[in-house]
Amino acid sequence: MEPTAARAPRLGTLAAAFRAGLPVLLGYTTIGFAFGLVLTGAGLPWWLSPLMALFVYAGAAQFMGVGLLASGAGVLEIGVLTLLMNARHAVYGLSMLGRYEGAGAWKPYLVFGLTDETYGLLTTVEPPEGSDRIRFYGLVTALNQLWWLAGCTAGAGLGAALPFDTAGLDFALTALFTVLLVEQLRVVRRAEPYLVALASGALALLLADSRDFLLVSLLAAAAMLSALRGRLDTDGNGR
Repeated sequence: MEPTAARAPRLGTLAAAFRAGLPVLLGYTTIGFAFGLVLTGAGLPWWLSPLMALFVYAGAAQFMGVGLLASGAGVLEIGVLTLLMNARHAVYGLSMLGRYEGAGAWKPYLVFGLTDETYGLLTTVEPPEGSDRIRFYGLVTALNQLWWLAGCTAGAGLGAALPFDTAGLDFALTALFTVLLVEQLRVVRRAEPYLVALASGALALLLADSRDFLLVSLLAAAAMLSALRGRLDTDGNGR
């Protein structure tokens, strides 16, 4: 049996990780529950919800995936759209290289579990004094996914067991992106990225049908941002 003195720091790290992730617990269980209901409401088997929570673990991509699967979209289309939608995580990962240094066996999971909300926590909350930094990061990441898995499973279970009107629940995706937009507005105080998003959306609305809207708008946004890279890399003072 492990000595009590050796268990105490680990329990303290777990408690600190739990406290840090309380806001995510409330958000992930709620949105995950809505996702489970939307998935079963689209006629997909309930077990896909916990499976996606385990192996996809991306709220926006999962909501998008339900529509694509229900419409019979191909694997290539789903893969490209998911890659484009989650491309921002590559930037998150680059900024976490220092924090994840020496992560060892934890590193693959820390990379996989780096969602928007987990990134927000790990870049603002410090591990408790005397605790293992990597263990703290790993526990925060794992607990966040556990809350998401619980919400997705509960929602799908209820949706499969009882008739449920899911009309409007897919608005949870819009709400999720609205929250992310508000957070970005607080951090990125430049007009260009938002004008590009608006212009690419308008362009896709004119050129693409509803099924291809997201792909066209993301490609247009990527092209515009690439063209503006030199301007965006400056700080406004010509540097």
